[in-house]
Amino acid sequence: MIKRNLVKGLVLIILLVNAHITFAGEGMWLPMLLKSLNEGEMQSMGMKMSAEDVYSVNKGSLKDAIVHFGGFCTSEIISDQGLLLTNHHCGYGQIQSHTSLENNYIRDGFWATSMDQELSNPGLTATFIVRMDDVTEAILKGVTDEMNEKTRQATVSKNIELLKATAQLSEYEDISVKPFYKGNQYFSFTTITYKDVRLVGTPPESIGKFGADTDNWVWPRHTGDFALFRIYADENNMPAEYSPNNKPYKPKHFLPISLDGVAQDDFTLVFGFPGRTNEYLPSYAVQQTVDVLNPAKIEIRDKALKIVDAEMRADPQIKIQYASKFARIANYWKKWIGESQGLKATDGVGKKQRFEAEFTKRALNLTDKKKKRKKKKAMAANANAEILPQFEQLYEAIEPYALTRDYFNEVVYRNVELLSTSNYLVRLVNRYENNGEEGYNNYKARLEGYLKGFYKDYQPKVDKKVFAALMELYHKNVPIQAVTGPVDQMLSQRDISNYNGLADYIYDNTLFTRFDGLMRVFAMNPDQAVEKIKADPAYLFMKELTTAYHDNAETQYDEINKKITTLMRSYMKAQMQLFPEKTFYPDANSTMRVTYGKVAGYEARDAVFYKPNTYLEGVMEKYVPGDYEFDVKPKLIDLYEKKDYGQYGENGKMPVCFIGTNHTTGGNSGSPAIDAYGNLIGLNFDRAWEGTMSDINYDPSICRNIMVDIRYVLFIVDKFAGATNLIDEMKLVHPKAK
Repeated sequence: MIKRNLVKGLVLIILLVNAHITFAGEGMWLPMLLKSLNEGEMQSMGMKMSAEDVYSVNKGSLKDAIVHFGGFCTSEIISDQGLLLTNHHCGYGQIQSHTSLENNYIRDGFWATSMDQELSNPGLTATFIVRMDDVTEAILKGVTDEMNEKTRQATVSKNIELLKATAQLSEYEDISVKPFYKGNQYFSFTTITYKDVRLVGTPPESIGKFGADTDNWVWPRHTGDFALFRIYADENNMPAEYSPNNKPYKPKHFLPISLDGVAQDDFTLVFGFPGRTNEYLPSYAVQQTVDVLNPAKIEIRDKALKIVDAEMRADPQIKIQYASKFARIANYWKKWIGESQGLKATDGVGKKQRFEAEFTKRALNLTDKKKKRKKKKAMAANANAEILPQFEQLYEAIEPYALTRDYFNEVVYRNVELLSTSNYLVRLVNRYENNGEEGYNNYKARLEGYLKGFYKDYQPKVDKKVFAALMELYHKNVPIQAVTGPVDQMLSQRDISNYNGLADYIYDNTLFTRFDGLMRVFAMNPDQAVEKIKADPAYLFMKELTTAYHDNAETQYDEINKKITTLMRSYMKAQMQLFPEKTFYPDANSTMRVTYGKVAGYEARDAVFYKPNTYLEGVMEKYVPGDYEFDVKPKLIDLYEKKDYGQYGENGKMPVCFIGTNHTTGGNSGSPAIDAYGNLIGLNFDRAWEGTMSDINYDPSICRNIMVDIRYVLFIVDKFAGATNLIDEMKLVHPKAK
């Protein structure tokens, strides 16, 4: 029975289990399966809604208020006029794009007092989920266990394209198909995307980014991390490009806002689009992450961030230009630190090893039983017992290539801007050589728009210092020496004695540090431009770095990683076979999920217990006049001193943030925190540092998500900004009075 259901779709296995050994708060669940898997537990934890209230294709439900914001964050509709709430850091790029020294919306905030003042954001999208369906049978049609990976993937890809081609969609709908449980199951997602999304309001960064990088991933937190946007549609409420004639979108559902606040053990539901988790990795992968990969990435970003931070503090213009980039780089730097520490503190590797010991025991027992039956079944069961030894060999083999890959990606692609930009020019030359002038011109047209935005926020003197520091790390620490050959050659051929000299040579002689210099090249005939680009030292260095990496590490990494991916699919399937008492939730993959839990404090370490709520008093305690992380606007100080909190305060105090046991990750930024009745109570924006390892190992003792209390959002909009026009279009409720 179980094996047959695995072939048809692993969701059917889940429906059969009787016992749950996941923790309350653990798991990122598909909303369409809540009725069969989670409704009972959710209601036992205090939820007053039904699964149909959360997800329905037949009527308006919570899912219709949840929006994929830009494809990278979550947002939610909070009025019948398409008003969107998301995080300040999710909208930071748009806020920055409208900011100048004259109109500094990052520093001062922005509030549209009428809809005609709202600011358009070309390229920003808002995507709704119309429905989701289990399409496993259609996607795995023709797939057999005997297929090699290449043939299997070709069959799956063909089936996906056939499903898309035959799907019954409306004019504005699209469909995507995503794998779950490491490719053992597939779901389709029918979506509709709106393209006219305008900035409505944002607090100053002293509120929206209060604590900045010092407080990032930290509890207690006092950040008003929110921003407001609005979706616009055509006269038929359908998607349309920006037009002054567009109207505010009329949603199927929007979230009422609770003024009753939160307390310890209150039910919380977080709805959104979590990006990526790896909860089912073998211990060898987790050990490698903690001991090898994370330390290298942390060291690289630590050096880059210290340089950029010093430059931002010294120059207000650089601070504006690099604010968003700094936050993006610092985010995962700090996350990796907390992740490693959390895995060590909770014995994450040991937990995996103990699970694997039980896995092996069950696999061997199953083999013995099946030997008494059919030989073919016994061979399949025995294959499960061989999975973990194969993982050990594969992770040992991939380690030097994985470490080299991380060094290359972090130094060459992510933290040295000249190199990452030079990579686009390498691609441009390749287009010319492979597709002629037409290919060159098409790619150049796309590239020009990107480069205009890039150079607006680029400072060669900052990047040059980062280059010198990181190239030294790269040259000395990459384990595959052939990959660093271009650095050796540059140092020896140019008789350069150190990495600062290498930076001087490249940055002083390249055309790629200035937009106007590069545009002069683009103005040439394609053949002349290509020759000019190919003679540039930045292009030559980038081309050689990329070739050395591809020839000596990338190909080898990909080959081993394919074997790991294939084995991981078998391991996932085997876990579900051997542990029928366990409910397995799928890893996050940027698809819509629900996670539920409770408001709860936690013991961070010996003798340190954190309460679940913070208040405006904490903002004032952290206040450092003039500091870019902890400054406070005079208006906020005045409201605090007068205790002028309006209807948003609680017992003479102004709530700011709270924490819960909801299992979240990147992509859940901007997700709504919803109460037992379906009302908005907060806005998810972070996780507590001690529990950032929840992407690999959720531990209910310390894994906490951090949310802005919705009352603080309303207080800032109303009392601080005076944007009562926005409050007026929201629906404020008191559900606890029921």
